[in-house]
Amino acid sequence: MSQTIYERIGGFSTVQALVEDFYERVLRIESLRHYFAGVDMSNLVRHQTDFFCMVLGGPVRYSGRQLREAHRHLSIAGEDFDRVVDTLKECHLDAGVEDE
Repeated sequence: MSQTIYERIGGFSTVQALVEDFYERVLRIESLRHYFAGVDMSNLVRHQTDFFCMVLGGPVRYSGRQLREAHRHLSIAGEDFDRVVDTLKECHLDAGVEDE
């Protein structure tokens, strides 16, 4: 039986570390910081860790809002969205997660 991506990368602790690293990097980008003003980052990290665990095939079930709903009020600029995606890719590559 083949392993899920969640299992291949090391499970919950790896996903949590990746999410924490991601937000540390995002918050260092001046043009992105304002999106997180007033946000409880520990709660956000917890939600995002659950979300990524679920989409990577882990046993955790995400119970938060859908992405579109959660971000609708932010009016995220296209270039900011691209920065976030690039940052997420960098975190994964730096952690040794395969590009696939």
